[in-house]
Amino acid sequence: MHALITGAGGFVGGHLIPRLKAEGWRVTPYDLELDVLDRVAVQAAFERDKPDAVIHLAAQASVSQSQSAPALTHRVNYLGTLTVLRAALHCEWRPRLLLVGSGDQYGTASPGSPSFTEDTPLQPRSAYSRSKTEAEQLACRYLDAGVDVVRVRSFNHAGPGQAPIYVTSSFARQIAEVELGQREPVMRVGNLESVRDVIDVDDVVQAYRLLLDRHIPADVYNVAGGVGRSIGELLEMLLANARVRPTVEVDPALVRPTDYSVGDSSRLRAATGWRPTIPIENTLARMLDYWRDELSKS
Repeated sequence: MHALITGAGGFVGGHLIPRLKAEGWRVTPYDLELDVLDRVAVQAAFERDKPDAVIHLAAQASVSQSQSAPALTHRVNYLGTLTVLRAALHCEWRPRLLLVGSGDQYGTASPGSPSFTEDTPLQPRSAYSRSKTEAEQLACRYLDAGVDVVRVRSFNHAGPGQAPIYVTSSFARQIAEVELGQREPVMRVGNLESVRDVIDVDDVVQAYRLLLDRHIPADVYNVAGGVGRSIGELLEMLLANARVRPTVEVDPALVRPTDYSVGDSSRLRAATGWRPTIPIENTLARMLDYWRDELSKS
């Protein structure tokens, strides 16, 4: 089996590629060398590589960055998806296309609310989640036209190699910097009350791998752990592995309104047998070790 991956140089691609290769897949990764807005180039890549599966990871994936660059986010996330869907439609061999969306498309719920299911009405609040919702709606039209497209809504995931613009990676990097004497023993944090459903990136890529099976219905699936933890809890888990105990200070510039987001992945579990297997404590410990190694090189 042969997989083509867009946005392969990103965080998820760095974990997905070795997983597929270990299972015997041939992988053609594309990152910045393939502009997903270039219709001719994308079509040519599909025709040249003739993949059995396409995993569309190329995206502007930061909620905060999307707010400062909404036009760019729309272009990459919506128009880039349109280009990929068009290319898949014109392939005679009909590859399976995995379109990656986000749990952020559901918006937020009140603490203690039921977990989001795929039937929960979408309430995107950011330029990022709006672009992902629009791309998913577009995919539904192409599904009706014959494209074998599976849509996933992935909730927060973490692991080694994640950029520090994301909260758990930011925390891990700050702790490592303090340990190495590269910053004062003070951590800058935002709202610690918000609740997130965070799982290991390796569990996420396992879900993606399973959904490449053509026997799995071309539906929409949540990829989530079903367990909500406050940002403060995640921070304490990281600090439990720290070699120092820095002071934690709230930075008003980082504070966002309190929100609550937990996903239900029952549909995915019923279709594939998938469930997350990696304890989040292990994930956070690996992230901290990653930043210790990375920062010790500088």
